[in-house]
Amino acid sequence: MNKNFGFGCMRLPTVNDDIDHNAFSEMVDTFLEAGFNYFDTAHGYHGGKSEIAVRECLVKRHPRESFLLCNKLSTNFFEREEEIIPFFENQLEWCGVDYFDYYLLHAQDRNLYEKYMKCNAYEHVKTFKDQGRVKHIGISFHDKADVLERILTEHPEIEIVQIQFNYVDYEDQSVESKKVYEVCRRFNKPVIVMEPVRGGSLVRLPDEAKRVFDTFGGGSYASYAIRFAAGFEGVMMVLSGMGDLAMVKDNISYMSDFKPLNEAEREAVDKVCSILTEKDLIPCTACNYCTDSCPMNIPIPDFFSCLNAKKRFNTWNSNYYYGIYTQRDAKASDCIECGACEALCPQHLNIRYLLKDVAKEFEKH
Repeated sequence: MNKNFGFGCMRLPTVNDDIDHNAFSEMVDTFLEAGFNYFDTAHGYHGGKSEIAVRECLVKRHPRESFLLCNKLSTNFFEREEEIIPFFENQLEWCGVDYFDYYLLHAQDRNLYEKYMKCNAYEHVKTFKDQGRVKHIGISFHDKADVLERILTEHPEIEIVQIQFNYVDYEDQSVESKKVYEVCRRFNKPVIVMEPVRGGSLVRLPDEAKRVFDTFGGGSYASYAIRFAAGFEGVMMVLSGMGDLAMVKDNISYMSDFKPLNEAEREAVDKVCSILTEKDLIPCTACNYCTDSCPMNIPIPDFFSCLNAKKRFNTWNSNYYYGIYTQRDAKASDCIECGACEALCPQHLNIRYLLKDVAKEFEKH
């Protein structure tokens, strides 16, 4: 079985807000027939309907040993420790299985990690593994590299780490994909990649960027993004949230006989990154001189990175990261306009004005 490419079950085909089981079944069959076998779900996907669809379209129709199934413990579905075991047992029932091959403590950041610790979630998941109801323990992660380093140091039992990783976020200050990946390598943890095409934004490229890839005379825009991620050492799996059969067929066309990007393709990816980063963006270099002087402790470079990403792609992802940062730090609107940051900015940015743009974009509600 090919195990370098997984089926993310968070963007499944729908009809009238319900998952189209016939279409999903055909996608599952095509995926398995091509030699792939890893499926990833969570209770929050499709409002709980993803797990049911996995049961009906995968579990009931194929032998249990023919596929690997990953599910997740998510903090928005429990408030107290005593709710964890019933939730896990419900997940087994919803998916129609006796065990999960992989079980991840989901969407960890600095604050959610504290909730997992308070509720002894790691201990419960280790117990699930001891009972044979989970084969491998892992986490999915959305925060800075220093947070991941702390988690992996305190929990050596973690076997795998799922991270957001793509050619745009690789050097992005707000996501720190490269630094997070390097922490995984340093701790010798296999990596599962999520968002390799950044929620589809690396398919919906501006025309100038499309022309760069079109010079190769073949290959979908998604193929360059997924092959970029899959080519890194230690990447065990790249997930793709596929919404129709055409996506499945396209992805397996180049992942069945996977080849990393060659030198010319890597140069093309770099050109596309340059195009995407030049779209009326804030020229912040993340030197952090501004944060050292800010009396409100506003993470200014992180906020500018979020706004730049929003301008490039206009997806939910940037809002998500802004929410993470404002859980632990001040908001952009907390700026008291003292100007201390601007006095130290090597780029001579009008930071006070730009923070108003950030607040206008991300604090609408």
